[in-house]
Amino acid sequence: MLNPVPLLAKDDSMASPSACVLASFAERRKEMIEKKPLVPERIRGIEGSFAFIEHRFLRDGFLWRLSHHELLVYFFLVLACDRQGMSYYGYEKICSQLKLLLDDYIHARDALIRRDLIAFDGRLFQVLSLPQAPAPQGKAAKAPPGPQPSEQIGNILSRFLGGS
Repeated sequence: MLNPVPLLAKDDSMASPSACVLASFAERRKEMIEKKPLVPERIRGIEGSFAFIEHRFLRDGFLWRLSHHELLVYFFLVLACDRQGMSYYGYEKICSQLKLLLDDYIHARDALIRRDLIAFDGRLFQVLSLPQAPAPQGKAAKAPPGPQPSEQIGNILSRFLGGS
């Protein structure tokens, strides 16, 4: 339980409202719960390579704006990429590992591109640094002009399957 901070100084002189707020904050900070590991022998450490996701991904609301397929693909790419964010996993491996249908993968990948979270050149992925703010809820950022990766794959599949 927090101890109340008096509004007046000990000598009963008038304290400014900002001084009272600061004193209250300092008092509460002293009484915050100290976090201790629940299983001290299993504290995570960095051994060899590692992946990271900026805390802003959670704090600034990027997490809440992605569909579950987008989250799966994004987290997979974060785990698979090198220190520059580069990854060369193909759609077959990604779909197999994540148990995604090809259409679901393509929609998720293209949404991540529109949201400016990843770049894809048809062969390589790059997980990008986070943009200043997430794309508005319900719609990803506008797609850049020109052919999109899903269109390129669609054309290839169409030719392979005997289409025009």
